Amino acid sequence: MEQYDSRVDAYIEKSAEFAKPILKHLREIVHNASPEITETIKWSAPFFEYKGVLCFMMAFKQHAGFGFWKAEQLPDPHQILYTEGGEAAGSIGKLTSIADIPDADILVWYIKQAMAQKDAAGPVKAKPAAKKVTGPKPANTTLDTPNYLAELFISNPEAKAYFDKFSPSQKKEYITWFEDAKTTATRDKRLKEGIEWMNEGKTRNWKYK
Repeated sequence: MEQYDSRVDAYIEKSAEFAKPILKHLREIVHNASPEITETIKWSAPFFEYKGVLCFMMAFKQHAGFGFWKAEQLPDPHQILYTEGGEAAGSIGKLTSIADIPDADILVWYIKQAMAQKDAAGPVKAKPAAKKVTGPKPANTTLDTPNYLAELFISNPEAKAYFDKFSPSQKKEYITWFEDAKTTATRDKRLKEGIEWMNEGKTRNWKYK
């Protein structure tokens, strides 16, 4: 797999001017940590992988973010991680300039720790296929949060905080909208738009209220 992904270049270029140097610097640090780390785009944002998802970065309107997958399992001697929940859970906080990024040597240490955990965990096992349940569905049930949305919330804690406050019917409106997408591209587009709305505390049908 290629170490670099041109889609990440495109993501950086379309980001706000303040975010571009931040994202470029973070990207450089990650790849300097190990040539085995590859990058990809998941849910319209850059993710870095090593035997699975390792860390991620993204740009918002007024800040950028960088975080680790399962950050709560990492040692944190420099106390740079937000792992107690809230807006910045799993990340190193809101970044508005390169000065907000921890020293490269420190961040590389954390990246190597995350890689070591992946090595210790061994190969990723495929999940068994879910058994199909027959019979009528109960009316007006609350839908479970799909895995792809739960994983996306890890890198978008602000959206999750608002989503958790929504009523069961409001959550169902979002999940049904995502699930009804006919193609992966359509679902990814809806996820990106939905996360942006959730970050602002908006329900699925906020336009009509």
